[in-house]
Amino acid sequence: MAAAGDRRAFHQLVLRHESRLRAFLGRVAGPADGDELAQEAFLRAWQRGADFRGDGSYWGWLAGIGWRQFLDRQRRERRRADQWARELAEDDHAAPESGAAIDIARLFMRLSDQERAAMTLCLGHGHSHAEAAIILSLPLGTVKSLVLRGREKLQRQVVAGEAP
Repeated sequence: MAAAGDRRAFHQLVLRHESRLRAFLGRVAGPADGDELAQEAFLRAWQRGADFRGDGSYWGWLAGIGWRQFLDRQRRERRRADQWARELAEDDHAAPESGAAIDIARLFMRLSDQERAAMTLCLGHGHSHAEAAIILSLPLGTVKSLVLRGREKLQRQVVAGEAP
């Protein structure tokens, strides 16, 4: 059993959930970061295997670990970005953005972290709103609102032809 440190059992869990976790985290964080976050989540799951109580699905527990890893990384990156912004403001030499055609993936990245996660789980992975609420540790109504609001934002951006 994986929770007791059985490497073979854990390997089977990795094989079963790896592509799904990478897809979820890739959609939320971007493909490169998603792969790295998935690896970190599996490492954390291995280290904390005994914490899984079986109250929900293993996938939900694992996705929750990945989501929290993502949030932790976002907090660290925001602190770094704030520092950069202060340094750029001092230099006052920010480069202009280049024009680009509408790119759905980039439009998706304009959504909030929670909107991207909720939409990916519910619309991309087929989870119910209730399942997504458990994975994201959010109230059910909040998840429903995030999915609706995210969908509306994407539609507005596409109709308006906004380029990232």
